[in-house]
Amino acid sequence: MNVLTATHLVEELRWRGLIHTATEGAEEALINEKVTAYIGFDPTADSLHVGHLLPIMVLVHLQRHGHTPIALAGGGTGMIGDPSGKTKERQLLTYEQIAHNVECIKRQLGAFLHFDGVENPALMLNNADWLAPLNLIEFLRDIGKHFTVNYMLAKDSVKTRLESDEGISFTEFSYMLLQSYDFLRLYLDHRCTFQMGGSDQWGNITAGTELIRKVADGKAHAVTVPLVTSTSGVKFGKTEAGAVWLDPARTSPFRFYQFWINTTDGDAIPYLKFFTLLNREEIAELEHALATEPHRRAAQTRLAEEVTRTVHGEDGLRKAQAATEVLFGGRDLEGLSADDLLDIFAEVPSSALEAGSLSGAGINVVDLALGAGLDRSKKLIRDLIKNGGLYLNNRAVDDPDRAVTLDDAIDGRVIVLRKGKKNYHLVRV
Repeated sequence: MNVLTATHLVEELRWRGLIHTATEGAEEALINEKVTAYIGFDPTADSLHVGHLLPIMVLVHLQRHGHTPIALAGGGTGMIGDPSGKTKERQLLTYEQIAHNVECIKRQLGAFLHFDGVENPALMLNNADWLAPLNLIEFLRDIGKHFTVNYMLAKDSVKTRLESDEGISFTEFSYMLLQSYDFLRLYLDHRCTFQMGGSDQWGNITAGTELIRKVADGKAHAVTVPLVTSTSGVKFGKTEAGAVWLDPARTSPFRFYQFWINTTDGDAIPYLKFFTLLNREEIAELEHALATEPHRRAAQTRLAEEVTRTVHGEDGLRKAQAATEVLFGGRDLEGLSADDLLDIFAEVPSSALEAGSLSGAGINVVDLALGAGLDRSKKLIRDLIKNGGLYLNNRAVDDPDRAVTLDDAIDGRVIVLRKGKKNYHLVRV
């Protein structure tokens, strides 16, 4: 790991737009001290999604500059649910579901943080370790007494829910106390003096700094990162298909890569600063390329490469690029599996064909293309072949009498037909 000097961290975070709000003295402490800082991750699913990437990158920068990052899985608070930014109460998960989700999140964070082999290894902790054994009466006596209801009602996360039709349950109302207790425990047990998170977490985080002051007579800091929205005002990571996950079983490397490569020109440079470790000079070059040759989409391509490589490794990036070349560049399908093709062509028209139709002598390619609806008549399809416009598995068909057999089906399951440059049809065998 390339460790940078701590004096440059605040400048780095400011330049990248990664600081939204900070308590008084926070920036000076980051410059003059080696600190331990934590960010919490709510284990409501067995995968993180791209909305988690901004706080993850803050932890990455902290570690690169010599500080100690803590990733805190909310195994305990996940049983309650954070009301911040939510209009209604979450569905509660079982202990088993949360334990499984925590393990999955640990593995994913390993792609970003160094948990060993460095002078300042990252820590992965689970707040269930200290929250689950808590005695309610003792907790209310020792921690609850430091919070007035007036103070809690003044927090935006609570006020918003009180004003909604759903209201807020006592369960979620107590979340602030639990998160504050997390900060106190990390302060006492690991000398953690910083909590960071999204700007919607400001109330919960500053409640923790107050608890540390009251209980331990200590000084702790809060730093929040901005909530990212696109230039069109859409919340980052939200697509028509839903969340973009880091788990390849939920969002394939191809779809993950496509999410980034489809970034608008207005968002490309901010996203390069947010989500990659490219330096100022490299991003300045990409910004110049975007301004002078926007059609080449060099900034978006580099963004997609960097983030996909980090999350899915070189192999995942290679598959994503190969899939992109297949869909948009007419590349040969060699090396791609049926599952890869089903993912790549998930949104193109498709039809089913009995395997028996392809056995023996098979089916004539003209009949296959006609059945797939690539044109209105056999004559038009023959003319298409004559003019080099019909492709079978991205290879031009030059003989209208060609037979298509099971040998042409990728993994015996998929055949890809293409008319012209972009008119695809998937045949599922």
